[in-house]
Amino acid sequence: MSLIGSIVSKILHPFGGGSAEAAESKPGASGGPAGGSSNPASTATTGGSAAAPAGGGGSVDVEAVLNEMASKNPQKLNWRTSIVDLMKLLDLDSSLHARQQLADELHYSGDKNDSASMNIWLHKQVIKKLEENGGKVPADLKD
Repeated sequence: MSLIGSIVSKILHPFGGGSAEAAESKPGASGGPAGGSSNPASTATTGGSAAAPAGGGGSVDVEAVLNEMASKNPQKLNWRTSIVDLMKLLDLDSSLHARQQLADELHYSGDKNDSASMNIWLHKQVIKKLEENGGKVPADLKD
């Protein structure tokens, strides 16, 4: 699975429903989570919060899901502005190499050795992909 697919899946489909490939193959898709299997590990991650709407309709509250995850993480991670912290929160590799791979997936055209500029761009693109795939994103995180 791609990195962007993993990110979208962990946030928008924490209960195992839906397809992470939607983030890759259907960038304009806006489907909500499917009410599918119950995965105890995922339930613990989101705490069963209102982030995942009942009945499989509506959109996932990205802020609620990530705040819930952050509240249970021993590290103080600033997922709102840092792609590195967002990836750490999702238990994904946040190394420069992994971020460069994510940049390739998202068609970054800038200098991948300028990690500060790339990181800012990556964070904005990830938030955009979450919204395109049915996530409810806070207004302050949108462009």
